[in-house]
Amino acid sequence: CALSLVAATPPLAHIVQPPRPLPTVNMSGPRFGVTMLSQQSVDELKRNDINVRPLVSQFGWQFEKRIYTNQEGLMALTEWVPLITGLDQGVALPSLNWLAGVRTPSGTEFGIGPNISAAGFALVVAAGVTVKSGALNIPMNVAVATSRYGPRLTFLTGFNIRRSGYR
Repeated sequence: CALSLVAATPPLAHIVQPPRPLPTVNMSGPRFGVTMLSQQSVDELKRNDINVRPLVSQFGWQFEKRIYTNQEGLMALTEWVPLITGLDQGVALPSLNWLAGVRTPSGTEFGIGPNISAAGFALVVAAGVTVKSGALNIPMNVAVATSRYGPRLTFLTGFNIRRSGYR
């Protein structure tokens, strides 16, 4: 009877270790690309004395904050992306995007959130991939902003240098 009691007792030396902290990586950095405006968006901007062609440049910066990373590397994150649109056409139209999303360990990412721009308020949905080369990360994203003036399609890329720390 004593043998079965000892065998059913958990080993005293078994101590549950908390998970090791995962490295945090700063993925903030410059972003640049192009946006294809719908004709309705071009017309609305023209009504406000802003004359642009349907294809406009984008320059900005992505500020990223990881909210959660599991042991397998799946991340929940939020990011702010302020952009200046139209510099190639002699205008500087600001926009601001706030996205909440996920990134897989392979670098595939998806996000959704609000967009505020000279064309008004919109909902933006973005997807893409981050390619890694040593410490260099190169994100490539496609985003669609939907608003009452029609959709806007954007392609953004950029870079950042992986700077790790532990949290």
